[in-house]
Amino acid sequence: MELKKRSGWGLRAVAMAGLAFGLLTILSGGNALFGSAAARAAVGNAVPFVLWFNFLAGFAYVAAAVGLLMLRRWGLWLSVAIVIATALVFIAFGIYVQLGGLFEMRTVGAMILRIGVWGIIALVARRSLGGR
Repeated sequence: MELKKRSGWGLRAVAMAGLAFGLLTILSGGNALFGSAAARAAVGNAVPFVLWFNFLAGFAYVAAAVGLLMLRRWGLWLSVAIVIATALVFIAFGIYVQLGGLFEMRTVGAMILRIGVWGIIALVARRSLGGR
């Protein structure tokens, strides 16, 4: 039995938000990693593995958003993978902090935001595209 895909405004809206989020993530992460000395200094005590993960995840955000806009089920599963991978990196970040690593408090908020945004995107995609 074929699942009917519901491609209403909700899926398109979250996909467009995910696309914008991805492009902004690539831009800001690229600036923090490859920008001027002043731009790199502005990130403060950024945790390198979190910074690199978030930068590279920006490309996955764009890919997932495109998949969702094309009503492809892989866009849903990539969205779920993004949430899981981000949560795992957040756990690793927490361990790093507990071991005394230097960090910026804004990283905590940014990781919570990323998990929340992609959690919502994945839920809307699941509702619209089905889970199989």
